[in-house]
Amino acid sequence: MSNPTPEQKLAALGLTLPAVPTPVANYVPYRWAGNLLFLSGQGPKKPDGTFEIGRLGKDATVEDGYRAARLTCLQLLAVAKSAIGELTRIEAVVKLLGMVNAEPDFGDHPKVINGCSDLLVETLGEAGRHARSAVGMGSLPNGIMVEIEAILLIRP
Repeated sequence: MSNPTPEQKLAALGLTLPAVPTPVANYVPYRWAGNLLFLSGQGPKKPDGTFEIGRLGKDATVEDGYRAARLTCLQLLAVAKSAIGELTRIEAVVKLLGMVNAEPDFGDHPKVINGCSDLLVETLGEAGRHARSAVGMGSLPNGIMVEIEAILLIRP
């Protein structure tokens, strides 16, 4: 029996990849540099098309943020799949930058971004382990809870 694909692992978790969002400004969803795929920042878009909004430490909990980061991970994986065809081509998630919409005294940014990191490892196994930054922001577009960008190493 062969190993399940990342898409099969997502399905087993009851998750599906969303449609790739259309950029809302003058940028592209991804950019290639050799075998590196740079993914533009994505936010926590819900299946109904709305976003998870809120400010950690004010009107959103760490658990809310974790779920928002998990939703954001699905967006990132959808963009990656649109660029490469099959998620099995991801050799490694090289780096994540996780930005958290947070109050100045909020300090659990890593716990929030773990929502994305955990799903990457659940879906991609060892290829999903990555270097990462998890930082607080004074605001994010439209009040979204998190924005995450990624750099992926892709097999030819």
